[in-house]
Amino acid sequence: MTQAQPTLADAVRTIDAGAHVTSVAFLGEVAAFALGDGAVILAHGAAGARALETHRVAAHPDGAVLCAVADGERLVTGGDDGRVAVTGPDGSTRTLADSGGTWIDALALHAGGGVAWSAGRSVVARDPKGVEKRFSAPSSVRGLAFAPKGYRLAISHIDGVSLWFPNTETAPERLEWKGAHLEVVWSPDGRFVVTSMQENALHGWRLAPDKGHMRMAGYPGKTRSLSWTADGKWLATSGADAAILWPFDSKEGPTGKQPHECGVRPAPVTRVACHPGAPVLAAGYDDGAVLLVRLTDASELLVRRAVKGSRITALAWDATGKRLAFGADDGQAGILVLP
Repeated sequence: MTQAQPTLADAVRTIDAGAHVTSVAFLGEVAAFALGDGAVILAHGAAGARALETHRVAAHPDGAVLCAVADGERLVTGGDDGRVAVTGPDGSTRTLADSGGTWIDALALHAGGGVAWSAGRSVVARDPKGVEKRFSAPSSVRGLAFAPKGYRLAISHIDGVSLWFPNTETAPERLEWKGAHLEVVWSPDGRFVVTSMQENALHGWRLAPDKGHMRMAGYPGKTRSLSWTADGKWLATSGADAAILWPFDSKEGPTGKQPHECGVRPAPVTRVACHPGAPVLAAGYDDGAVLLVRLTDASELLVRRAVKGSRITALAWDATGKRLAFGADDGQAGILVLP
């Protein structure tokens, strides 16, 4: 007799968002779901309560949310209306910038309060005082990420990444590798920059001492979700029928090393989110399932069973690691509340 998989499904509070969930993030105790119809749904509930209170905000009333980032206090969204909007946990929303109708393709937030966005080849970085600096990339920008220390922005595009200091007149440093680079992330210690690529691979650079290349290939599909473990030693990725974690615990990074696989299922992983403090990974799948995986022993807990036509498109922990929010392309969403 097959033993049933342990489940946390009864601890999930569900939401019908009514549209494709582009992204999700927590603003304190409020979960903010950014949607393909241009709205943001804010959801919260008292401890022990089964029902969630929700409030819909028209962040992009004339468009769709294409990308979103958050810092725990504000949700910044970019839309196909050309606007960058800021939504707070109280439901307030305002326009931060307007590109004049060009789609907002990527966003990034700086720990000190700055924000950056891209529209086509144009990149704008705005510091906390509202001073804006502009950079024209070699090609359309697909990803942005601020360095963990200092005011430096990684910009991914065709044939590599540009590292730009917005507050200096110095030309950006180029990290070159042929191909289309999509998402871009810095390692938490700032030693590595990694991109996902249009082909089924990742590429990385060691920033010191040698600007060495790191090639991470073998994926059956595209990798569109990247998440660092809390200790910064592993990079979790989507793109296979398991979560793939690459080791970054040495100065060479993953060069010459095999990745770790966990959460194997008969469906591709579409989203990954590492717990903010514990060695635990949340993985969302193309068939709608969500799993928690303990990285120390690969033990699994089911959060959401597979739901046909409900591919997971968004996944995020709150700052305490007590809540996990997920969203799907059919508008279904939920929040797992751990004891």
